[in-house]
Amino acid sequence: MSRSTARLTRVVLEGEALTRLSAILEADRAQAVADLAAENHFVLPGHAGPYALHLSIQEGRLVFDVRALDGTPLLAIGLALGPFRGLIKDYQLLVDSHATAVEEGREARIQAIDMGRRGLHNEGATLMRERLANKLEIDFATARRLFTLVCVLHQRI
Repeated sequence: MSRSTARLTRVVLEGEALTRLSAILEADRAQAVADLAAENHFVLPGHAGPYALHLSIQEGRLVFDVRALDGTPLLAIGLALGPFRGLIKDYQLLVDSHATAVEEGREARIQAIDMGRRGLHNEGATLMRERLANKLEIDFATARRLFTLVCVLHQRI
């Protein structure tokens, strides 16, 4: 599959939590969506791309609703959130710590927190790729960005 078709061209987040995001989470969401739009690798075996992804949490499951660009449903994949919950909780703690460190002007603390966030994103990306194996083909950078969006969807402020 060519690089131009092995990709997402649209990502839609669905869920009421999106109307109640903190400024930091809104910035994370916007950056992840922009980064995904700029560069991603996403293949649904047996279906030509490019694709639109509707990402949501329904009944405690992470739902990847993959569609053709005209909106035709191609495949919906539901993943249990359980394996992600610890990472999501740790991510929220780091976001909260980051906000406090910024308010206090603690540059060294901010850098340490950012390193921790990168590590969590890497763990989340690895788990995402493992859980989607044999269903979707995504690269590591795409998985990191999708993990960010999962964290944003999961928030209850």
